Amino acid sequence: MCGIVGLFLKDPRLEGELGGMLADMLAIMGDRGPDSAGFAVYGAEAGGAVKLSLRAPSGTDFAAVAAALSVPAGGVPDFTVHGTHAVVAVPVAREAAVRKYLATRHPEVTVVGTGSRMEIFKEVGLPAQVASAFGLGAMAGTHGIGHTRMATESAVTTAGAHPFSTGPDQCLVHNGSLSNHNALRRALTREGLAFATSNDSEVAAAYLTWRMREGATLGAALESGLDDLDGFFTFVVGTQSGFGVLRDPIACKPAVMAETDGYVAFGSEYRALAGLPGIATARVFEPEPATVYFWERPQ
Repeated sequence: MCGIVGLFLKDPRLEGELGGMLADMLAIMGDRGPDSAGFAVYGAEAGGAVKLSLRAPSGTDFAAVAAALSVPAGGVPDFTVHGTHAVVAVPVAREAAVRKYLATRHPEVTVVGTGSRMEIFKEVGLPAQVASAFGLGAMAGTHGIGHTRMATESAVTTAGAHPFSTGPDQCLVHNGSLSNHNALRRALTREGLAFATSNDSEVAAAYLTWRMREGATLGAALESGLDDLDGFFTFVVGTQSGFGVLRDPIACKPAVMAETDGYVAFGSEYRALAGLPGIATARVFEPEPATVYFWERPQ
């Protein structure tokens, strides 16, 4: 099963409502994936810094972690706590030192995403509960994606929840199953990509990261995936400037999109979109198989 949602705002006046709309869409998809949920929001740019989205066990003293990071970060970093997650902004030049410090001194803290604008949050539980626990409804931004998971191929864990991020400001949510992910994992490992889980969706995210690292645009990377990724899939991919959608050539997983002058929205089912403003006059359509769709904000 699993359910995925995405929202890209074309009208800047809606940016303060992004989190609330995305939270409602995610909650509605809850019965497609009650095991875990997660989302990525693209908000304000860090401005010369990089945001690290951190996940840690419940009860972790993030204040102590923030204070301990003062040396590798070159001063006490900007630190915002959201339950079991925190977002820390550090100078770009200090990112490697901060990552090394966390890995050696706080191995219980995992970096689940990095970027100038992207923040990632995910946890075990119903989507409505996860969204509420992290305060998604109050978050602002230009676009975001979310996922509700039914764990069919691996354990129910926070690490196995989507979105998966393997590159700066890039993340992916996936509905479907890949049959050649183990072979791809081995090939991508030889290319320097690292994996934290056995989830096939993390392999898909890493594949796109690798293609883009080699110089491909997101659209070209997605097009290449049609040849290199075996199985059935619907992807929604977030980047610093927008989001993209791709379905495999068979397109057996449900998907629907809506576009107005104010936004572009994606949902596994229409009911995820039904509460959006202006939906009655939106252009509602099913994305075509083996076709890349991408919307991007002006730079």
